[in-house]
Amino acid sequence: MVDVFDIQDAKTQVTVEIDKRAPELRDIALRIHANPELAFKEFKAAAWLTEYLGQNGFTVQHDIYDMPTAFEARYGNGRPAIAFLAEYDALPDIGHACGHNLIATASIGAAIGAKKAVDNTGGSIIVIGTPAEEVYGGKALMANRGAFKDLDTAMLVHPDNADIVTAYALACQGIDIEFIGKPAHAAARPESGINALEAMLISFNAINSLRQHMRSSARIHGIITDGGQAVNVVPEHSAGSFLVRANEDTYLDELKEKVLNCFIAGATATGAELKYKWDEARYATMRNNIPLAGLFQHNMQELGRNPLLIEEGHAFGSTDMGNVSHIIPTIQPFIAVGKGAAIHTREFAAAAASEDGIKGMLDAAKAMAMTAVDLLADRTIIDKVKADFKK
Repeated sequence: MVDVFDIQDAKTQVTVEIDKRAPELRDIALRIHANPELAFKEFKAAAWLTEYLGQNGFTVQHDIYDMPTAFEARYGNGRPAIAFLAEYDALPDIGHACGHNLIATASIGAAIGAKKAVDNTGGSIIVIGTPAEEVYGGKALMANRGAFKDLDTAMLVHPDNADIVTAYALACQGIDIEFIGKPAHAAARPESGINALEAMLISFNAINSLRQHMRSSARIHGIITDGGQAVNVVPEHSAGSFLVRANEDTYLDELKEKVLNCFIAGATATGAELKYKWDEARYATMRNNIPLAGLFQHNMQELGRNPLLIEEGHAFGSTDMGNVSHIIPTIQPFIAVGKGAAIHTREFAAAAASEDGIKGMLDAAKAMAMTAVDLLADRTIIDKVKADFKK
């Protein structure tokens, strides 16, 4: 066990090492930002990240859990096994408007910064590359396939417009909808057609009516992806994609049934055939590990930041990091990278490549690595973290 002065010295070494690597980390973050890749197609990002980790002494496994762009990079073989998770998929049209280029780079920076602590104390540091956080819930799929269960803790820092230690995610599951109707000339023989678009519109209106009778924290939102081919033809096909969110996993189940009834109503009213498929990946609620969050908060304060502690009940959205948090002690803090820019906008995409964004990424890497030092140097802390998880 290392005494308190050695811990502080180790943390100083972390910050010095990450500052030394700052130009390299900046280059990787900007390269990923300039080459946005959608879910499960993040081949360039995965290659750049694993190449850098391999050059810095990590043993890298590619193509894990039946995902070509997933990876694991490990340094050390002992316990505790501390994981930094990396996301690197982009959004359609607006690129890295969620700042995943910064998430990935902060995690590899934290891992490299914490190497010397592993040399001095034992344990292990693992970077896990998790594809397709957007829409497909890559971590949820990986969790279902056995990932994360042999780890002691997991961390990931998400860009935002404020420094936040804990935030609560909504459980979420997507559904794809199709209505099959019957085409007809919309003017000459409309009575012989079955309007698949009307079935979709009725369903939308039914969902709108449902909103006034569901919990205020729940969310339902969707888009029509096919509404017909020609204005003078009764649409024989319509399609849409929807997300259903709730602040409790059990309430999500209840809400899913009600949403499905809205689509059944559209089919019943029009005579169209309904086809639907729930997404394989289901985003779970977020279980914040409070002792782990406290360590991270203290280390953020050491770096001159004063992050907020969000109380339970204030959810920011959904993340597949929630699925990890039900398996092992987990945190997903937020770090400010752009003032006033909202996530999933072009303005936030610009912030993710700004100097403020790079500064936030480096501070995130330092705070995670410093938290790893706490866990590696004092094994009683990991016991407290695990006790909170079991509670």
